[in-house]
Amino acid sequence: MWIRPGHERLQYTGRIDWSDCSAPVFVFPCTSVRIRFTGHLLKVHVRNKRVYWENYVGCIADGIQTKMRLPDVGEAVLEIPLIPAGSETADADRSESQRGVHEVLLFKRQDCCHEMAVLGFEIEDGARILEPPKRPGRRIEVYGDSVSAGEVSEAVEYTGRADPEHNGEYSNSWYSYAWMTARKLGAEIHDIAQGGIALLDGTGWFNQPQALGMESVWDKVHYQPALGGMTEWDFRNYTPHIVIVAAGQNDAHPQDYMREEYNGPRAEAWREGYGKFLRKIRRQYPYAWIVCITTLLEHAKQCDDSIEEVCQDMGDKKIRHFLFRRNGCGTPGHLRIPEAEEMAKELSAYIEGLDIEW
Repeated sequence: MWIRPGHERLQYTGRIDWSDCSAPVFVFPCTSVRIRFTGHLLKVHVRNKRVYWENYVGCIADGIQTKMRLPDVGEAVLEIPLIPAGSETADADRSESQRGVHEVLLFKRQDCCHEMAVLGFEIEDGARILEPPKRPGRRIEVYGDSVSAGEVSEAVEYTGRADPEHNGEYSNSWYSYAWMTARKLGAEIHDIAQGGIALLDGTGWFNQPQALGMESVWDKVHYQPALGGMTEWDFRNYTPHIVIVAAGQNDAHPQDYMREEYNGPRAEAWREGYGKFLRKIRRQYPYAWIVCITTLLEHAKQCDDSIEEVCQDMGDKKIRHFLFRRNGCGTPGHLRIPEAEEMAKELSAYIEGLDIEW
């Protein structure tokens, strides 16, 4: 039985390109589609476009997480591993009516090192697609870099250490502090995160030597130059209650001017750019809370001092600056799962203490 991508019982989350309703494109990490169905079979048809690294799609089927390798370019049919009906694992804690029912979340593990189109699903003939669970009433949006995307998060044996050599296999947005925070809050998430991206154009690692910053990417759906032109996001499609801004650490590449000359012209220009970015977000979301952060990843304290200065100058009671207990001194490498959990625990507790009208 064929299920088209636009079926009304499929539940999508994330900033998705729906310009072709027969092939919605997943660009950002944490983008997902959820399906509940009966039967013993699920296949998903996908199309991938690779820029770098090996590309994987994440899957949580009946509570068990796996990843599946995608082709570098072109289409593939992926068979989702399901727990057999009647097994103790499948039927534990389930009512009679729920036995034989499967729930699968298919999600984008990585950033725009690739883009993936969902072409449709197959279930058994005679099986049924069921109503999805109720969508969360809380909504958050994150603007960040590789840490917000969950890059290298699964390399847990390197916790607190520099990154191992890798080819994309350790990156998993499910274990980013961003998605962990959303789950702790019971919130839907749009994760506008890209590895290597700085706040300002011309710095950071993303798209070197013509580096693009979050100031050029934040309002886009497609933004990877290697995959074509940029396309605009329609902000009417999603309105968060809270926005987390976690951009700025990568602006220290190739020169850490914030550390070297805090009152110098480049540092002043960065603070001006950060304030301009916050005002853009405020214009799009007049009522949202905005929480500005950096991460446990090692960086100069002067970056956090600049963020605090800008937030104070904004004079907006719904724009806050939050520092983690081990802010900027937790690890020289990307955050692994335990460190992301640490961030998510502190950040979600802070957010719950705000006067947010969810």
